Amino acid sequence: MIDVHHHLLYGLDDGAETIEDSIAMAKMAVEDGITHVVCTPHASHRYKFRQEENAVRLASLRAELASRGVPLVLGQGCDLHLSWDNIQDAKANPAKYSINGKQYILVELPDQFIPAGLSDTFIDLQSAGLMPIVTHPERNPAVQRDPSKMKAWLEEGVLVQVTAGAVLGRFGSKAQALSHRFLENRWVHIIATDAHNTSSRPPKMREAFELIGKTFGHDTAHRLCVSTPLDVFEGKVLGPQPRPAGLEDDGRPMEKKSLLGRFFGR
Repeated sequence: MIDVHHHLLYGLDDGAETIEDSIAMAKMAVEDGITHVVCTPHASHRYKFRQEENAVRLASLRAELASRGVPLVLGQGCDLHLSWDNIQDAKANPAKYSINGKQYILVELPDQFIPAGLSDTFIDLQSAGLMPIVTHPERNPAVQRDPSKMKAWLEEGVLVQVTAGAVLGRFGSKAQALSHRFLENRWVHIIATDAHNTSSRPPKMREAFELIGKTFGHDTAHRLCVSTPLDVFEGKVLGPQPRPAGLEDDGRPMEKKSLLGRFFGR
């Protein structure tokens, strides 16, 4: 399995505190069946994103894992909070925040309200060569109040990442119910751990993978946990994606939009 949202780098945010914490999380991920992890420290008002420092810590962690025989492939990315400054910098420096310097970028919504111009923001990022992946909307209070807000983003081709723990009920009943609703509606493209530690926010996907496979089919579980996140990790065009249900043009053949055609293999 491939985990594209994981706070593995130590001493940068509210994820791993020390390199030993990072190593423990990496070992737990491997034991769970995870083969690739994108290290995604926050870029927010609280946590400043320092690209060069992140790269140094990523290199040291890679070397330490190799010396201990931990077979985990690491990549670099960011958990980008959608502030005005971050959006402007991401448009000016796309590779700074994107996953492995390619076209996919994790974006976190504001908690309490959805800005009126958010769809325009996503289009602006796409125009800069970036494909937004909205992280854990099932846990977002504003989305929980009105999930229909996601329809406009899905119609623009924006991708959606749901948290493995939310599928299992570990972020409360609201997040669990909404994650299953999104899965039923085919509004989810990627499952990730959003791991922060080995206890309350562990780097585990196996149980969610198995539950999704049992409920929605093995092909769905494989697409969400393996094939699509691997394409994202490698910066490739995505394989075929099912049409989300409930959109305005639901039932008609999916057409490539001029900005988005290179992101999807349809």
